[in-house]
Amino acid sequence: MGVPAFYRWLVEKYPKVVQDVDPTMQNLSLNFDNLYLDMNAIIHPCFHPDDHANIVPPRTFEDVFKNVFDYVDRLVDSVRPGKLLYMAIDGVAPRAKMNQQRSRRFQAAKDNEIQEAEEERLKKQFQMEGKEVLPKQESEVSDSNIITPGTEFMHELSNAIKSYISTRISSNSLWRNIMVILSDANVPGEGEHKIMQFIRKQRSLEEYDPNTSHCIYGNDADLIMLAMATHEPHFSILREDVSPQQQHQKDATKPFKFLHIWLLREYLELDMKIEDPPKNCSIELERIIDDFIFMCFFAGNDFLPHMPSLEVHEGAIDLLMTVYKKEFNKLGGYLVDMSRIGEKNAAFMKLSRVEKFILMVGSYEEKIFKKRSEIRERKVRRLIQDYEEAKQEENNARFHSDLDDENTSDCTLLIKKAPNSKYLSGLVNNVSATCAEIEQNTKDLKDELKKCIREKSDLFKSGDFLIDKIKLGTPGYKERYYKEKFSVEGPADIECKKKEIVQKYTEGLVWVLQYYFSGVASWTWFYPFHYGPFASDLKGMGQVRVKFEKGVPFLPFNQLLSVLPPASAHALPKAYAQLMLDEQSRILDFYPKDFEVDIEGKRFLWQGVCKLPWIDDKRLVAETRELKNELSENEAMRNSVKADSLFVRSTSKLAEKVGSLSLTSKLDTRISDGIGGVVSLCHEFVEKTCLGMEIFDNKEERVLCVYYELPPSTNHIPRLLSGVNLPEKSISEGDIMETELWHERQKYFSRFERTQSQEKWRSESKSGASRFSSNATSQHAKSFSSNAPPLIYKEAGVGWGGSGRGKRIDSMANETTPLSPFHEQHKDAGSYQVTTTRDTRPQHLVDKFRHFRISESNHSPRHGGSSQFQPHNNAAGYMNKSTNAPNYHQGSQYETLPFGRGQGRGVASNRISLRPQWSDGKSNQMKDQSR
Repeated sequence: MGVPAFYRWLVEKYPKVVQDVDPTMQNLSLNFDNLYLDMNAIIHPCFHPDDHANIVPPRTFEDVFKNVFDYVDRLVDSVRPGKLLYMAIDGVAPRAKMNQQRSRRFQAAKDNEIQEAEEERLKKQFQMEGKEVLPKQESEVSDSNIITPGTEFMHELSNAIKSYISTRISSNSLWRNIMVILSDANVPGEGEHKIMQFIRKQRSLEEYDPNTSHCIYGNDADLIMLAMATHEPHFSILREDVSPQQQHQKDATKPFKFLHIWLLREYLELDMKIEDPPKNCSIELERIIDDFIFMCFFAGNDFLPHMPSLEVHEGAIDLLMTVYKKEFNKLGGYLVDMSRIGEKNAAFMKLSRVEKFILMVGSYEEKIFKKRSEIRERKVRRLIQDYEEAKQEENNARFHSDLDDENTSDCTLLIKKAPNSKYLSGLVNNVSATCAEIEQNTKDLKDELKKCIREKSDLFKSGDFLIDKIKLGTPGYKERYYKEKFSVEGPADIECKKKEIVQKYTEGLVWVLQYYFSGVASWTWFYPFHYGPFASDLKGMGQVRVKFEKGVPFLPFNQLLSVLPPASAHALPKAYAQLMLDEQSRILDFYPKDFEVDIEGKRFLWQGVCKLPWIDDKRLVAETRELKNELSENEAMRNSVKADSLFVRSTSKLAEKVGSLSLTSKLDTRISDGIGGVVSLCHEFVEKTCLGMEIFDNKEERVLCVYYELPPSTNHIPRLLSGVNLPEKSISEGDIMETELWHERQKYFSRFERTQSQEKWRSESKSGASRFSSNATSQHAKSFSSNAPPLIYKEAGVGWGGSGRGKRIDSMANETTPLSPFHEQHKDAGSYQVTTTRDTRPQHLVDKFRHFRISESNHSPRHGGSSQFQPHNNAAGYMNKSTNAPNYHQGSQYETLPFGRGQGRGVASNRISLRPQWSDGKSNQMKDQSR
């Protein structure tokens, strides 16, 4: 997951870091030694390819495996690694990560429950309309929660990948001369962190080539941080293009893009210049980069909840960078020193400086909250206006339809008004629907299901989106925050809770920093709250003493018990599953059937905070200690801890060395091409074929599989290695755009407007800006085009900023809307914030807006124009903070309403104008009848 919206922020601010990947591979200007695959970024879209029309929806494990192999083939064909392919699947995660996994899996189970109920309702509706659909097919892959270490699916996937690797090395020229390492789900650790640990270990060896070029595939934003943390300049990240143009082309293969770390380093070197450093403090780019990575943790990560005032889509990283550059002298120097990573008491983090820094950031909180309140108010008005206009158009359309009915025959009206299955069956003389019609009906059902699920997750239609009990930025908001989010009130209790939060949050920052630069500091530590502190409340960080107990990772089945909901108990052995399901289970309280989802301040249900009880690891381990003895041989293998597997041809130099090994010995060697590690026999040659591929039984083409372990532990080297050749510089001062802090902007810009203004600024400020050198001497400094996607989204992101995945936002989204009389009464009292409590109905606010617009136009609406604002019911099955909020209407015919005025709003997406033309109802009636 990483930092939400970080990638979009990055390519908007530094567009030249991205490069299109030539799909034909005819002009490949980059040569990579090592290719690393974060396999979970491949497994998930191959398991449930919602937005990948080129990937066949699977029904069996084998279907998923085939999709995965096809995807890996495409990646290898695109990158063509020269030395190594490293494939890493997520293993057991640290406890700090498991809490996030638990929340996501419980939410997924509840979403599946809602979707199944909605699908059943739609099927009955289609049946009543005489639309025949395909019956629901049995599927082995209906529950995506089985993509978790320890399940039968992950075990079979590992075996299938081993067979696939063997076949590819034997038969494919791109694989023939490279080593392949597979780190499967039985090897503890997240996939991307296992990859980074491998790179850190290799670059500490004397034989390592400092000019080794790396490419890693994955879509998580934290890969950018992890890649920079290696201090390897010849590093690129391969990821799918997520631009709006590609989102609309769902029938085509999604293209890839490279993000080049060496170009990002150049941008940061220019953009993070320190004008007034302290005396005796030399400015080093490598330390600036380490500080930049650390600062981004405040804006979001997978292990700590973000702070209320820091959202990436609200310019949080720009603010952090600005404060850092401006106050560097007062801070006294760098925030972290990763050369001291192995020292006691977290000496690598300068906690006193970090405290000063974050408190300086906290001084901007009031302005941020005020700006957010103003924007939220405008969006509330815009949403209500859009909804009213859409309702008006629906009424107008219904009126025209009624007029048309008056001029139609009784037979036609009968057919229109009685679309039930029996009647239609009689009309067509019981002729059954064709296969094409059934397939089209099934497709229509799926499309309608997606639309309904979108509507159910839209909190605007339930009225819950108006709930705001905290009222950030208004007097007393901190007291309200700690009362609502931490269940404490009163000055003494709040102060005591603040100290506890500061202690745990500081521990979390140290833990995350060490995780990114060195490895797991503790397998058992986690942040014990669902919410983060205010930046201005992190006083006392300098006095915190941090010490971790390393601990050991969970066994796979214990992790499954820690993250899976009861609905996914089938993924566990029966004895383990009973701990989730049996009423007599002593840990049944870990698995609530209903749980609270805090949706306050959110636009969509999936953005809510899932407030699940924490797992007590001691109780859990005690309950499973004896169950291990009851496992079958296959289950015991699934629950075991293993080493990586390394594959080479039996005719390679490494195979000759391995030939001297006994079954119990290990070989500590620099394997080949500067890659080192410890290998041992794993008692097998992998010769099985995979999904219909040919058998290669030529003795000279056998594939050798051995266990592989990393070289002995050495400290991380947080700097460039001696002998590295840096690419020719391609970024100039003219490529650095002046930063305007989000809360200081006079106008709120949409992403589209911001991108337009950036391009205009660049064209005006640099007529002779540098371009990529065509005669570059480095292999990475070739000339190429940079196509930063116009990242314009709607229905997206955390809260009201639109930062997450979504659709395009129209540039007119921020037009000024006149104030209602209700707002006019409060405009002189500062920024009015549209809020509601459990007893306040949004209808009151809607009536105010309607009254103002109608009186302003001085016209009567057309026939049927007295629309009602009728929000949709909240999604069934969830308990949220607004359980007493009013729910008005049991159904809705509308798609999710965007913030802007673009296409796709309201009922119809193809109409020309969404604004009704107010005029006399009678004259319009006469015109319509005449027409």
